Amino acid sequence: MNVLFLSPNFPPQFHLFCRAVREEGLVALGIGDSPPHDVGRPLAESVTEYLYLRDLNQYDDVLRAVGYLTWRYGKIDRIDSLNEHWLPLEARLREDFNVEGPRPSELRRHRSKSGMREIFTAAGIPCTEGERVTSADQVRDYARRAGYPLVLKPDVGVGAWSTFKVRSAEELEAALKTPLDGYVVERFAEGALTSYDGLCDREGRAIVETSHHYSTGVMDVVNQGLDVWYYNRRKIPEAMRALGQRVLAAFGVRERFFHIEFFEEPGGALRALEINLRPPGGFTTDMMNYSADADVYRIWGKLIAGRDLSEVRFELKYHCAHISRRDHVRYVVPHGELIARLGSQLVLERPMPPALSGAMGNHEYLIRDVDEGRLRASIELGEARA
Repeated sequence: MNVLFLSPNFPPQFHLFCRAVREEGLVALGIGDSPPHDVGRPLAESVTEYLYLRDLNQYDDVLRAVGYLTWRYGKIDRIDSLNEHWLPLEARLREDFNVEGPRPSELRRHRSKSGMREIFTAAGIPCTEGERVTSADQVRDYARRAGYPLVLKPDVGVGAWSTFKVRSAEELEAALKTPLDGYVVERFAEGALTSYDGLCDREGRAIVETSHHYSTGVMDVVNQGLDVWYYNRRKIPEAMRALGQRVLAAFGVRERFFHIEFFEEPGGALRALEINLRPPGGFTTDMMNYSADADVYRIWGKLIAGRDLSEVRFELKYHCAHISRRDHVRYVVPHGELIARLGSQLVLERPMPPALSGAMGNHEYLIRDVDEGRLRASIELGEARA
């Protein structure tokens, strides 16, 4: 079985998916945009062959590269990247090479905010309210009906880039001076950002599941340069699990990771924001492993290989948190002292890649604890600004 992984070089931990595939006895092939001398030994040892392309956005070059790998190894059986940015590329290659998995027509509906909203609504799932932007007058009319604040965001977008909040008619008029083609306008949803995350097997059963609680929405983090923290809950709220599984059924998720975002309103009600057919971003796959003393990379590899997963147990043992810091900020507790004070809670610390730093900070500390109170106290310690 030949498995092609796009961009195994980024995020940095994603070579572990290739390693898992290869450890299952499959042929792991990679195409990425980092030169071979830059990918490092772990990736080089995780793939059977790695092809370097300067720009994966040049489809003809990617097409030829996949054609070469097909000539060399035989038919490609799986194409994945597990990365939001490359999902359209995956889908197009699947269609051109007749490979199982989501195709462009399916993906367009599953990636756009408006397409998701249609599916949520048809399934009776509470969701954020909004409309596609068709004209300035349509946006003004929506504002009169919905009131302020509003959010303007790309219908298809990642990580809240080019997303902004509009608090008044004056701010709306200023926003309307910029091109808003391909945007949606939404009523601003009050509440805490939370998520239901995991991995579905071939029957759509969640064999890995967890839930994360976030300090704030990515829009505010990106636009205001805030620090961000988030952590998983050792016990997934039953209301979230039930609603999350309704979302999985509505979207027909099979044999894929998922990241479903909700707003938890002040009264506790949940409202679906969006679904992403990939793992939660950044280094959250590592956090999932630390929270359960598990290996989601290997579980995915077994799933791809068609192994028996009846014995897979993903049991949350710890709360695991991501704490971020920014290089330009002065903190009450300096880096070295923070590491010492976190003690055995600290499982990993590292600089964040520049491509992730806007949404996730310049430096990451991963901590875990069985006690949520102690974990929250350490988050406050790490985030306190001087």
